[in-house]
Amino acid sequence: QVRLVESGGGLVQPGGSLRLSCAASGMNFKIVTMNWYRQAPGNQRELVANISSSGITHYPDSVKGRFTISRNNARNTVYLQMSSLKPEDTAVYQCHVFYRSTDFWGRGTQVTVSS
Repeated sequence: QVRLVESGGGLVQPGGSLRLSCAASGMNFKIVTMNWYRQAPGNQRELVANISSSGITHYPDSVKGRFTISRNNARNTVYLQMSSLKPEDTAVYQCHVFYRSTDFWGRGTQVTVSS
């Protein structure tokens, strides 16, 4: 019973910051790569960050320098710290893991960047 539960979304002004959390259960969390994706209306889902079991991180150019992914293995939680937010960051943000040959997704949390 793998479960991913996101929290922390909301409405924020351009230039503001927000931190998302994803609480994981039902897996050996410390050995997996964790991912954050987002999808805005009319757009394809895109990877915005991931972090490996050893702490290696990746970001696309669209968020590099503004977003930071981190993990707390003791709490089975992955975070996405977002700063200098732009209206184009508005999307549903989802946590994802590929574990035991299966994709698992959280239900998502809405982030809206607007003045």
